[in-house]
Amino acid sequence: MKHLLTLLLVAAAWMAQAQKFSYVDSKYILSHIPEYQQAQAEINKLSNQWQKDIENKYETIAKLETALQAEKILLTDEMKLKREQEIQTKREEAKNMQTSKFGVDGELFKKREELIKPIQDQIYTAIQEVASTSALMVVFDKANHSNMLYTNPKHDISDKVLKKMGLKPGETLEEEEGSGEEGGDDKTGGADKTPPPAKGGKTPPPSKGAPVKDK
Repeated sequence: MKHLLTLLLVAAAWMAQAQKFSYVDSKYILSHIPEYQQAQAEINKLSNQWQKDIENKYETIAKLETALQAEKILLTDEMKLKREQEIQTKREEAKNMQTSKFGVDGELFKKREELIKPIQDQIYTAIQEVASTSALMVVFDKANHSNMLYTNPKHDISDKVLKKMGLKPGETLEEEEGSGEEGGDDKTGGADKTPPPAKGGKTPPPSKGAPVKDK
């Protein structure tokens, strides 16, 4: 009986040791990757240009509406109808452009998929390798889990992931505004900019951080 109890205690201790948990900070990791900074710069440039084009279209519409109101009393019904149709056509063009550029399956989303997904896959592969080497059962992403109220730095494998990717930890390429999480480490990464909404339209979707897939 005594031997059985000892055996059970040993087995329980082994199982507890086997179920190891760690975490990464994907924003910190991304801040070390030059390709990510370049991709983000290209995405922001495109986004800003499209946003400017859309805003110009809405400004043109506003001017046409103002002119129509001022001249309405001097126009025939046929002329008023023609001007109103012109304004409506331009409004539809602006809305269609906004959807095609910033919609769920728009050009901005596709450009992010094209430029960012290969980097995300590279990070995930490195996480898998580190997790396998360290016999980790679960790896969380600190950057994407707001319910992680406290994280012990000794369980942070972000630097191991960076080394696995051939990068040098600690030297971030872009510093994120604001301080680190209270109770966690003070690592910071690059901030992702989201363009403002065009007049009368929806706000373009924010860019996504690198996901950490479940095993």
